Amino acid sequence: MYNWVKKYFHVLVLIFAAQGFIASSAFAKEPGYYGLGRIATEEEIAGWDIDIRPDGQGLPVGSGSVSQGEGIFDAKCAVCHGDFGEGEGRWPALAGGIGTLTEDRPEKTVGSYWPYASTLWDYIHRAMPFTAPQSLTDNETYALTAYVLYLNEIIDDEDFVLSRDNFAEIEMPNKDGFFIDNRPDVINIACMENCKDPSKIKVTSAIKGITPLKHLEQTAAETENKVDSTKRGMGVYEQSCAMCHDSGLAGAPIVGDNKLWVDRIAQGMELLVEHATNGFTGDAGMMPAKGGNPSLSEEDLVAAVEYMVSQSR
Repeated sequence: MYNWVKKYFHVLVLIFAAQGFIASSAFAKEPGYYGLGRIATEEEIAGWDIDIRPDGQGLPVGSGSVSQGEGIFDAKCAVCHGDFGEGEGRWPALAGGIGTLTEDRPEKTVGSYWPYASTLWDYIHRAMPFTAPQSLTDNETYALTAYVLYLNEIIDDEDFVLSRDNFAEIEMPNKDGFFIDNRPDVINIACMENCKDPSKIKVTSAIKGITPLKHLEQTAAETENKVDSTKRGMGVYEQSCAMCHDSGLAGAPIVGDNKLWVDRIAQGMELLVEHATNGFTGDAGMMPAKGGNPSLSEEDLVAAVEYMVSQSR
């Protein structure tokens, strides 16, 4: 009797073990919670894990001085933000405005508004300079952060060297100006009677100024078949080129100004497309490769150049 029970027990164990293996194998192959994609690897996560927290967590080893930051700022930042962080044209000012937050027209700058220095380091390293984001080294980012803090008189020593070791010592003027809002995201009462059938609700128009007017539901292939080259070029231009070519930033020839374009057009489309593709530095200024948008396809790039030429003849 005992031997029979023992054998039976062993059979059950094998059956459950096999089922568990099958289930675990199936689960391992499950491509995510919604059945899409896959779990990111540690290496892939590390590539995106570049945020810097207010307590300094995430800061890399490195350092940079105020004087070093001044030189980098003049070379890579002043064209937009001004020599002293005052902002060129409609580009954002980085310095000044301290004590204005209670006024009718407050000046929100790094010094007057931002509560944490970590946000400054993170944003510079992640998104600046505008034409070449994430091109700065860690040491350059420390130096630029130190210089912008110096422009706001948060650091008053020209020889100050900012590093991970002393970063937590920086206190921003508006560090107490933010608080956690614990109110619910939405306050509403659900409809419980005489409710309209959701399937019969239709969106008939876009709210001007809020809903993107260029939003298309068609796929990229369908769109390419429906719009001509001019419209396509205009869309690419407005997304990736207008920032500089509408204002003349960094010496970019303003689209529509025939005097600035006549000699360039005379060089031929092939050379214009080559400069737009690979970048170009001339007497008037610097053109980053693909306007600083490496994701542009060759077709989009050509369409944008053709559009700019057509508007500048």
